Amino acid sequence: MNTALGNMEQPHLLVVDDDERIRSLLQRYLTTNGFRVSAAANAAEARALMKSMAFDLLIVDVMMPGETGMEFTKSIRAHDQTPVLMLTAMGEAEHRIAGLETGADDYLPKPFEPRELVLRCQALLRRATPVQRSAHAQVKMGEAVFDPERGELRKSGKPVKLTSAENALLKLFAANAGRSFSRAELCTRLSVTLERSIDVQVTRLRRKIEDDPKLPLYIQTVRGVGYVLVPDRVS
Repeated sequence: MNTALGNMEQPHLLVVDDDERIRSLLQRYLTTNGFRVSAAANAAEARALMKSMAFDLLIVDVMMPGETGMEFTKSIRAHDQTPVLMLTAMGEAEHRIAGLETGADDYLPKPFEPRELVLRCQALLRRATPVQRSAHAQVKMGEAVFDPERGELRKSGKPVKLTSAENALLKLFAANAGRSFSRAELCTRLSVTLERSIDVQVTRLRRKIEDDPKLPLYIQTVRGVGYVLVPDRVS
């Protein structure tokens, strides 16, 4: 594993490219450099994978038949903030600007050095998930404050009782604030059998944290994906 990633859980990347040779090369190279990598040949396959798995970074080719990489990125930005690195043979400034305007976070023209791709991925992941370096930081959600180290939730200064399952779920959310989790991944992380159990725990947490559980501000549903914790701040 690449030493730059040795102290964190393997980030999960999704490569979206219609060229099978490039997909295979990227998957192999990125895997040897410390990433978990899934691959899709087009936007439709990518969406299907994103419904069942949460990804830390998307690497998207611009020139794909059917729905282009720019169209795909623009469409997912309406409900998903996963970082996107665009790959393209078009290196002109107007194309780079167009890609960034659709919601991409970075832009790498082909041909590129594989090592540069790894470094750009690492930089995007560092910017996107800073709270992972502070798993014990307190999380503020309006009048509610959660202390992961103590496993304590307080609202308006008063302690709020949590079940062990609620505590485990909130600790996972707090350590990964801003990151979307699919129900399937939450089940795996928390050793839960039924995805419905995750929905129940989320509903209970919302009742204890949100001012209006029916219009949650902090534990949000990500359409087609799962859930994400969006706190006021960590400290």
